[in-house]
Amino acid sequence: MVAAPTTSLPETLGGSRNWDYRFCWLRDAALTLHALVGAGHLTEAEAWRRWLLRAVAGSPSQVQPLYGLAGEHRTPEQILPWLPGYEGSAPVRIGNAAGSQLQLDVFGEVMDAFYAARKVGLPPMPEGWAMTKAMLAHLEQVWREPDEGIWEVRGRRRHFVQSKVMVWVAFDRALRSAEDFALDGPLERWRLLRDAVKAEVCAEGFNAAMGSFTQSYGDTALDGSLLRLPLVGFLPADDPRIIGTVAAIERGLMEDGLVLRYRPDAAVEGMAPTREGTFLACTGWLGEVYALQGRQAEGLAVLDRLVGLANDVGLLAEEYDTVARRQVGISPGLLASRAGQPGPGPGEEHGAAAGRLAVTPRAPPPR
Repeated sequence: MVAAPTTSLPETLGGSRNWDYRFCWLRDAALTLHALVGAGHLTEAEAWRRWLLRAVAGSPSQVQPLYGLAGEHRTPEQILPWLPGYEGSAPVRIGNAAGSQLQLDVFGEVMDAFYAARKVGLPPMPEGWAMTKAMLAHLEQVWREPDEGIWEVRGRRRHFVQSKVMVWVAFDRALRSAEDFALDGPLERWRLLRDAVKAEVCAEGFNAAMGSFTQSYGDTALDGSLLRLPLVGFLPADDPRIIGTVAAIERGLMEDGLVLRYRPDAAVEGMAPTREGTFLACTGWLGEVYALQGRQAEGLAVLDRLVGLANDVGLLAEEYDTVARRQVGISPGLLASRAGQPGPGPGEEHGAAAGRLAVTPRAPPPR
């Protein structure tokens, strides 16, 4: 599953944050598997599980955040200085240096996707469970380390809260898989590790003065990925700490009804800060959290706003620039647009929020 068939589409028009996404990210693919499995597409889930086993063959310490489409491990990043870039947005890059990063959340995403697939009937695969146990044994050794996180920052590694939460997910889903499907494993050790991770996150990742979880330990910055805490079951959506986190994000990361992933910070990102578009996945997560909190009208409004930004073939890019009023960042369908071919009209509903809400798209805003 390729993240996108595009490279170097800018997060900011005229800017330098232009990355190559023609690879398979384990995180993105795992999230996509949730959608496929929920829709009954087990053949695709089984095919990706087999691809993953081939790609990560060897030591679990060598698991990467991303791979080439044929499972290639090397993804060296190069700049092509002779190309002007999309609408003057340079540099143009091929390859992606994030392939060599440590992104702890990847383990949780994969375990979560595998558990969801088992729950809906994906056939058992002994070598798949063996890989799971090997990954968890490695994770047990490295989970306390800082990492580059879900946003693949190029500054120094930090103890990102979302990364640690997904470590909790990895051990939690392994325990559920073992208990639900009679699989072997060191269940008591996994249980102790799961509890230890949760205790650390709640102690180090929550800022009592703010009443909110933060981007990283001991920080005051917010992060849109924190919206996933109730979605993965780390804490209930009505927990006061989650309510406070949502309120903080509403105050600090909302822009024109959409959610920014974070406020750019050179110290975190390792590059000059620049304005970027709202992050559409984060906006979808907010709609889901509203649904879990019983805030149906607000959830529908957020998701209706999100779906309304889709292009003429119903596709969304990574980000939306609320000033330029256009999609920016990587896109699954920039080259697939069919002018004059409208998407679903009134009455043709799009499923959203993991099936909990359905919203009717509206015409996209002017560009």
